[in-house]
Amino acid sequence: MDEFLNITQQLLTGFGENCFLFIITLVSAIPLGLIISMGSMSRFVPLKAVTKTFVWIIRGTPLMLQLFVVFYVPPLMSDGEFVFSRMNAAIVAFIINYAAYFSEIFRGGIEAVPKGQYEAGQVLGMTKTQIFFKVILMQVIKRITAPVGNEVITLVKDTSLASVIAIPEILMNAKDFSMEGLIWPLFYSAVFFLLFCGVLTILFSFLEKKLNYYKG
Repeated sequence: MDEFLNITQQLLTGFGENCFLFIITLVSAIPLGLIISMGSMSRFVPLKAVTKTFVWIIRGTPLMLQLFVVFYVPPLMSDGEFVFSRMNAAIVAFIINYAAYFSEIFRGGIEAVPKGQYEAGQVLGMTKTQIFFKVILMQVIKRITAPVGNEVITLVKDTSLASVIAIPEILMNAKDFSMEGLIWPLFYSAVFFLLFCGVLTILFSFLEKKLNYYKG
């Protein structure tokens, strides 16, 4: 029993690292993704081209590779003068990666709103900003709730990739126990992810029902 409690405590400590990375990434990547989506839809061709190229590169390369690049490349390029801590490197890589994915979700949601909605706002004398925040945004939120929910759940699981740059998250701790001959902590760690993802699934299902009256 003491062994079980000790392992649970260590896994919880590791899962705290996963949760911290998850929260910081989510809070930062969503607004950044919205900004990037504006660049992707910009009428200024150079900005649109740069933004789309950035999104293409980030979405087309593995997150694991991006973690290595953020952690190892800056010290090599600056002769060791600029170094990210392991957690900061993970945060930067995750935010960049997920901002690119969220930007495409936002872009798809915004472009799916009928043009008549913009025209209706203009007829009422609303400014472009008012039209976006008072007419378009809530319709976009309704349309993107499901895909955003999928990305958020994926983010929960992807936080385990932080172990590739030696961040002591839950799976890294579980692997350490497996090297000592204990295999069950690896399977036990899945319970933490299942519970977290289960709570998020319920939350997003609730949000979809609450937003169901926005028919767009």
